[in-house]
Amino acid sequence: MSLSDKIRGKELIQLIFDLLSSHTSIRKYKNSQLSKEQISELISVAQHAASSHFVQAYSVVWVTDEQIKKKIGELSKNMIQMETAGAVLVCCVDFQRLHVAGLMNDTTIVTDSAENVLVGTADVAIFAQNLAIAAESKGYGICYIGGVRNKPTEISELLDLPERVFPVFAMTVGVPDEQHEVKPRLPVEAILHENGYDSEKYHSLLSAYDKTMEEYYETRGSNQKSTNWTKSMADFLKVPRRTHIKGFLASRGFTWK
Repeated sequence: MSLSDKIRGKELIQLIFDLLSSHTSIRKYKNSQLSKEQISELISVAQHAASSHFVQAYSVVWVTDEQIKKKIGELSKNMIQMETAGAVLVCCVDFQRLHVAGLMNDTTIVTDSAENVLVGTADVAIFAQNLAIAAESKGYGICYIGGVRNKPTEISELLDLPERVFPVFAMTVGVPDEQHEVKPRLPVEAILHENGYDSEKYHSLLSAYDKTMEEYYETRGSNQKSTNWTKSMADFLKVPRRTHIKGFLASRGFTWK
């Protein structure tokens, strides 16, 4: 490899690192719609994500109908995103396709297990992150919308999702019409454990991180507030959330066997 090739290689690596480190959630777009060719290209690239045992247990519903889009916005409480996004994609765990694959081989496959919920959720999440990176590399903004789990039954009916398929989140993609500062992440030391889990380090690390987040929230360009990370997490997680999900998954054929 020549010196110029090595330099170009290092520049490419730095560009990738910069892209991954620059992510912000975009919630307002310039209402420039993506074409079928553009969506197909992004999906094709995203499909090269890793998949447990290559089951590829995910599907995407691209919502182009304005009435359906509006209804999903209402159900997920994300109206502005749905109204302005260049594309609305509902990302689903999908074992229906695998069920058909089993029938083609005179086999009834087992889908209703906790393991398959984990496998499918991991598959769709890894796929979607590939999709997000592909979109951002093209200059688009994206946002994950977990709000589809507020009303998963209604959204499943709206999208004609069959048994063995359920929505995990939506993703909006489009030309950004807003700019945000990158949120400071937890320090690496809080995430990385060596040879065993260490809970003792959290008090000092999280106290320092709280100060970082307090400064970020107070000085960012919009939606300024006075709080920190541990307080916001304590408030967010002090009660069970979306307790309907277990029953909803059972209605989709996942009974946690």
